[in-house]
Amino acid sequence: MPNQNKLQNPQTNVPTTPQMNDRDFANDALATEKYMTAAYSTALNEMSHDMLYRDIKTVFNETQDCQRNLFNLMYQKGWYSLKASDPQQLQQDYQKFSNEKTQQFPNPGNLMQ
Repeated sequence: MPNQNKLQNPQTNVPTTPQMNDRDFANDALATEKYMTAAYSTALNEMSHDMLYRDIKTVFNETQDCQRNLFNLMYQKGWYSLKASDPQQLQQDYQKFSNEKTQQFPNPGNLMQ
């Protein structure tokens, strides 16, 4: 019986040999792009030079787009799956964080005064 909590497309078959296959290459590239976007994000948060910031932000956006395209490709081919969230758990978490926000910021209209 298939896992009801797993969201995945039918998997595109790849050869099972010692050599890297298309899925392996895509997975490696996706991991690299995730690492790069995290590194660029940290750099952008700490950058003070405006021109360099704009240049790195452009590279960050291109890297993020590449990461998203790789994710979409892998998901489409069934090489990347997601775990479905339990609606009841989502509602509980939403309620919990809504209550915490209300306690931390009881009057949000006065925050910027």
